Amino acid sequence: MKKTLVLAFCSLLLTVLMHAQDHAKTKKIVNDREVWLNYMDKIARPVISTLAKDELKEKMPVILAKNIDNPDNRRSVSYLEAFGRTFSGIASWVNGEGGTKEEIALRNQYREWIPKAISNAVNPAAKDYMKWEGGQPLVDASFFALGLIRCPWAWQYLDTLVKRQVVQALVSTRSTVPVYSNWLLFSGMIEAFFCRYDLPYDAVRIDYGLKEFSQHWYTGDGMFGDGMQFHLDYYNSYVIQPYLAVILETISKKRNSYNNFISRFDRISKRYAEIQERMISTDGSFPVTGRSIVYRAGAFHHLADMSLRKQLPASLKPSQVRSALTAVIRKTTESPSNFDKAGWLNIGLNGNQPGLAEFYITTGSLYLSTEVFLPLGLPDTDDFWSAPAEPWTSVKAWSGQDVPADHALDINF
Repeated sequence: MKKTLVLAFCSLLLTVLMHAQDHAKTKKIVNDREVWLNYMDKIARPVISTLAKDELKEKMPVILAKNIDNPDNRRSVSYLEAFGRTFSGIASWVNGEGGTKEEIALRNQYREWIPKAISNAVNPAAKDYMKWEGGQPLVDASFFALGLIRCPWAWQYLDTLVKRQVVQALVSTRSTVPVYSNWLLFSGMIEAFFCRYDLPYDAVRIDYGLKEFSQHWYTGDGMFGDGMQFHLDYYNSYVIQPYLAVILETISKKRNSYNNFISRFDRISKRYAEIQERMISTDGSFPVTGRSIVYRAGAFHHLADMSLRKQLPASLKPSQVRSALTAVIRKTTESPSNFDKAGWLNIGLNGNQPGLAEFYITTGSLYLSTEVFLPLGLPDTDDFWSAPAEPWTSVKAWSGQDVPADHALDINF
């Protein structure tokens, strides 16, 4: 009897162990790239899929800031905000290749949607035809232009008529005089698009913005003023430094007028990347300072862009930045209250927080948050993705590890 019980126990134990081994083999390990792809798709899908069906204006709710300055106009331009910003953020990934079979299938789905979405945005006969003239449309036409620069695949796969309509839409923005601030770069980015694809472009609109930033608006320690004044906000990341990088890279292929600034900007942008990384706390939170904070993880557009360009400073390991940005993405996205019941973003930083919105904020504005996903344009074999996770500066410092001292950048202009 005792021998029988022992044999039965051994048989049961063997079965449990075999089941555990099978479970370990089949259990899916979710890596950081999969986490990013899931969140990117969650945010971008409602915008891109509905626009591809010519249903964006029908399906997207437009929530306005309580103190909105011009409700009717802001509502009408919110759709271009959502599209331009979302496309800009996912463009490098759409342009990429490879990945797991699931990622390839997801990219192919977006590649099916993107040409249709662009066509509906620029086709006057479409229900989702966007408003391209005016102040806010200049801003978001520039994000659309930035997306096209980042995604040559999209430009290549547009038919001749749609390309002509894209050009017409972007040319129409020239009737808007930009504000004397980071807005100069919005006009510059649109001209950079024309330059990138060998279309007639206005070099003065590019030159003016570059000279103001290079000669007058650098404030020191890796940061520029937003016009004549310095503001303690995230606009160096939301717009200024990523835009300067793309415009300089594009125009430098046609003329050598900015070589001196390019070398100095390389030092400036690396220093600001260091500052951005150090602003990410141990839990992925970051200082709630300055306007447009409801752009969520878009506050790290610059750090994401530097990662995509493989231009991070030597002081930052790519995997360290990946770990930090993963924490930011989770912190600003994982709460269910970040989204409404249909999956559209709510106004807020970490939840539904309409009180954080400035007078120009609408639902469409929030999709600048997609800029954090730029490193998905790197292949999954790149060190950014393939190297083991590394603690970022705040994690190291607040866990008692020794870290190098931080030093300001002194540079003469």
